[in-house]
Amino acid sequence: MIVQACINGARPRDFHPRLPLDAQAMASDAAACVAAGAAELHIHPRGIDGRESLAAVNATVLAVRQVCPGTLIGVSTGAWIENDVERTRAAIAAWRELPDYASVNLSEADAPGVMELLRQRSVGIEAGLATTADAERFVGLADHAQVLRILIEIDIQDLSAALDEAHGIAAVLERAGVRRPILLHGVDATVWPFVALAHRKRWSTRVGLEDGKTLADGKTAKDNAAIVAAAVAIFRAVPTG
Repeated sequence: MIVQACINGARPRDFHPRLPLDAQAMASDAAACVAAGAAELHIHPRGIDGRESLAAVNATVLAVRQVCPGTLIGVSTGAWIENDVERTRAAIAAWRELPDYASVNLSEADAPGVMELLRQRSVGIEAGLATTADAERFVGLADHAQVLRILIEIDIQDLSAALDEAHGIAAVLERAGVRRPILLHGVDATVWPFVALAHRKRWSTRVGLEDGKTLADGKTAKDNAAIVAAAVAIFRAVPTG
């Protein structure tokens, strides 16, 4: 069970005043999150124009690794970043400063190809499952056991429906006999209910400005480190249920 910090995602500049948008800001923010108890980091590198970029992975991972030695660093490979299959693959193939792992969304058409490329580069894979259809696709892959972990990542804002989807994904994995670590997270309205559920299930979770800017009491958090500290406090309690 770990708490991973997701420090920026695809959020726009005006989402929060402490949203880190360049390599040095991400490095500083990452160090603060690790000091607050984050075990790992999930980052969306940005180019000099502030837009997400797979080409910016080298500079960002290097900057973060210098201030967070020994902490696992992950990045997104979301298809929307380069918006082209061949550009996505070329960017990953050109990485020199390799992240420890990368997230791959099973809802995306080229997910199996991206996963194979990451394996060739010895980069761990977080398999992102947002729906039961994603889960069914994942367990149908011949090499589905060769992933670092499973992300059950639900962006449905109705809590009841979101919980149903999360439990449905878990059921698909259970029926298929998948025995990989699970990290569960929600977005915005479901962030803290899913932190609590992950704690009860003894799964990992993630928090940070990528997923939401409020604390469990609904107040806007000062920064990513404050969000991480709140989640770590929950995870340090003895799980019940």
